[in-house]
Amino acid sequence: MPPSNVYTPSSGTPENTRALWSWALYDWANSAFFTIVLTFVFAQYFSVSVIQDDVAGTRAWGNIVGIAGVCIAILAPVLGAIADQSGRRKPWLITFTLLCVISSAMLWTVTPDQEQFWNAALWVGLGTLGAEFAFIFYNAMLPDLARPERTGRWSGWAWGLGYVGGIASLVVALYGFIEPDSPFLSLNRDEAEHVRATFVLVAVWYLVFALPAFFFIPDRPATGLGMVEATRAGFKQLKDSISHVRQYRDIVRFLIARMLYTDGLATIFTFGGVYAAGTFNMGPTEVLQFAIALNVTAGLGALGFAWVDDALGGRNTILLSLAGLGCSALAILVVEGATAFWVWGMVLGIFVGPLQSASRSHLARVAPLHLQTQMFGLFAFSGKATAFAGPLLVGWVTAVTESQRWGMSTILVFLVIGFVLMLKVPKHEAVSSS
Repeated sequence: MPPSNVYTPSSGTPENTRALWSWALYDWANSAFFTIVLTFVFAQYFSVSVIQDDVAGTRAWGNIVGIAGVCIAILAPVLGAIADQSGRRKPWLITFTLLCVISSAMLWTVTPDQEQFWNAALWVGLGTLGAEFAFIFYNAMLPDLARPERTGRWSGWAWGLGYVGGIASLVVALYGFIEPDSPFLSLNRDEAEHVRATFVLVAVWYLVFALPAFFFIPDRPATGLGMVEATRAGFKQLKDSISHVRQYRDIVRFLIARMLYTDGLATIFTFGGVYAAGTFNMGPTEVLQFAIALNVTAGLGALGFAWVDDALGGRNTILLSLAGLGCSALAILVVEGATAFWVWGMVLGIFVGPLQSASRSHLARVAPLHLQTQMFGLFAFSGKATAFAGPLLVGWVTAVTESQRWGMSTILVFLVIGFVLMLKVPKHEAVSSS
């Protein structure tokens, strides 16, 4: 039965603006970990300075991230169901945020030494779990804060802030610590302290900008269930949801569609730099510049399409974004010059942010009130369950055809299938209480 204290703002209800901006700012806070640790700085440092072999480093990094992804896929729905039964979400958000903050700070201890493998694996693995699990409870707060007709707006603004925050933290890391010959702190470059300091920056950045969410976002009241009781009830809730899956078939269809188009999107980011370097002979600096520019356009797209989401609905915004992504990805696969690659890459980026933001707002609108956190746990599951499929298919087709273009073309398969499945998702997005 739905808890009696569940609250969702209705049309015309005044919104808590301070709480909403505090919520949106958390996206800015969280993005530093994904940008600096998982994408640009620590990932490269791990391969080059810890493993000291590009091939072995890439393989080891893939294993660490892959194992973390499996753990997230398995545990996310369970944690969401337990949280639904316990009522409160902020304790979960704070706990997992602090896990990521502490893990990021501990990456300072990973010196450039091959014997640091397990130290690195431990802290980056725990940090990934903390960041991803925290995002489940963060996302699930949106329906309790924003009115249905403004859900897309706030989701888009927050996602756009996340991209801006990622870029801002990366700029501080690069030009405040990594690039200068004489950084403002006396750091030993031989021991890579100038690089390792950026991981401490992530910890401070994440904690400081997450504090408004901790203090200013109202939480659901506790149901009174202890952790053991809530865990038992959470497993029962998950079992009941599975046994009545036909009741939620539209949500299941959406999550399957998201699983596929997210695979395509993740593969674009995973292999985008490799494709740019191999097909267009772009150097490391150019690849990094392209990645930053891509994130800028993705952020602008999320911000710009925020109103489109509220006007057309999340489902239609997803379809529009997938169409734009597919067309621009196809153009990237057939162009010959680096300039054209840049142009179409920026066009592609415009549709990346809205696709991610509208996916969140769509689920916020349709998830049953008493299952919202569980549904966002399944949302996290759908983003990880088949994450291996896109990279595996790209690698296999590239090897068979000996062509990066043909390998990358498999991304279109994921986008097209996701588009077709989304066509079968109802347009109506009123929040369900069933």
